[in-house]
Amino acid sequence: MEKVRIGIIGCGGIANGKHMPSLKKIEEAQMVAFCDIVEEKAVKAKEDYGTEGAKIYTDYNELLKDDSIDAVHICTPNRSHSNITVAALEAGKHVMCEKPMAINYSEAIKMVEAAKKTGKLLTIGYQNRFRPDSRFLKAECGKGTLGEVYFAKARALRRRAVPTWGVFLNEYEQGGGPLIDIGTHALDLTLWMMDNYKPKYAVGTTYHKLNKQTETGNAWGDWKSDEFTVEDSAFGFVVMENGATIIVESSWALNTLEVGEAQTILCGDKGGADMFDGLRINGVTNGRQYMLKPEFSSSGVAFYNGASDDAGVEEANTFVRAVMGKGELVVYPEQAAAVTQILDAIYQSQQTGQPVYFD
Repeated sequence: MEKVRIGIIGCGGIANGKHMPSLKKIEEAQMVAFCDIVEEKAVKAKEDYGTEGAKIYTDYNELLKDDSIDAVHICTPNRSHSNITVAALEAGKHVMCEKPMAINYSEAIKMVEAAKKTGKLLTIGYQNRFRPDSRFLKAECGKGTLGEVYFAKARALRRRAVPTWGVFLNEYEQGGGPLIDIGTHALDLTLWMMDNYKPKYAVGTTYHKLNKQTETGNAWGDWKSDEFTVEDSAFGFVVMENGATIIVESSWALNTLEVGEAQTILCGDKGGADMFDGLRINGVTNGRQYMLKPEFSSSGVAFYNGASDDAGVEEANTFVRAVMGKGELVVYPEQAAAVTQILDAIYQSQQTGQPVYFD
């Protein structure tokens, strides 16, 4: 296989902001089909990113009938992720599905099972794993620099940055607000660094404290309070089977100055790490406390090593190479399903007022 022929399903914000610009930079990738329920969006995507003769669809089922398409990128609202992914896998396509994997754990498991049944590749769009600082920290965790990580925080806190476009505020379409939108990135990073995907129980709370305000100071303009049906912040306390504790913090709107997205804080028995001011690793050596802050501003080194500092490009390139049989996935569906399992439990705990125990 010299080229991977790709169909884009969903030509909205995330497709235009990450997936299609990234694929355009990859020589082995060809975007040959575009699908959106709003035909004008698919047409515009074809004009900007498509190969000559690329096809336009408004029904993804029709796109999946094209046997010449090797893989699809699914960039639709969260509710449809599972159904489209399963259909695509069963149609013989490899799948890159945008995060979160699904709106709940049962839908995520359907995706995992479909990938196993069909033998096709399935990965989820957790591009923050491909950041230079994330790759560095993962390598340190792999070497045992931190030892056993028994306490961690997954942080995704915005002060007033509520997305006011698309269906972000629609609970039916999205399944939730900041927890499932940006909290999912922070939790994925944390579990990946810990290499721990076995939760024991979770307790969670979600809040609708600021979403009815009108003079909001929001980064993207005032939200419409009557449309803001998802939580504005959510928090979780997770205990893993091995006894490790993870605190999950997420918000689109929270009166705090302690903000940061897609961050993990790790505490092990040999050392620790955080992403408060860039990546910082701490520990003790020769009887002295130390703090290591790696430098990531030198793009020349990344270029020399054949890697890109653009996480979206690295994510897309990893998927394309895996489809071609030239590399391995970095984000596996079983891992992404564990993230969804915990997020689902936090929402369930809020509804019941009780801890959620995992089987």
